[in-house]
Amino acid sequence: MKTHSGLSWTADVATSKQGNSRVEAAVSAGGVVYRHGEAGIEVVICGRISDGVWGLPKGTPDEGESLEETAIREVSEETGLEVRIGEKIGVVEYWFARTGVRYHKWVHHYLFEATGGDTDSHDLEYDRVEWRPIEDALRTLTFKNESDMVEKAREMIEAVHR
Repeated sequence: MKTHSGLSWTADVATSKQGNSRVEAAVSAGGVVYRHGEAGIEVVICGRISDGVWGLPKGTPDEGESLEETAIREVSEETGLEVRIGEKIGVVEYWFARTGVRYHKWVHHYLFEATGGDTDSHDLEYDRVEWRPIEDALRTLTFKNESDMVEKAREMIEAVHR
């Protein structure tokens, strides 16, 4: 079983001090897909109509899958694009609750370059998958931690193309 910071990917379970809620660890991997468009750097963002959330593609590892393998699979499935993985951008850590369980989650983000495919071929996880100029993507993303990953990705891309 693979671990992250000593926690299993499938979920370590603990009881809070109050004794009435479980805490589970969760890990996902995904990233920022970019290309050079007419107006500069463009990135892919994914949106859901039901809750209005715009985010980056990511998902949970399958049994025996590395974080990099997970990121490639999830990004390809959720965007419809063929991608080449690059460097790790960083890790976002956060907490959320669902159905009486608190989750401590780590999301590993990688930089991806699009090599083919079509966003119209994305899976059903999101309703809309769109290429956006990076400034527009930064304004549209729902969560600041994902905007921070896009900012870091921009710095990495610009450092290579100076």
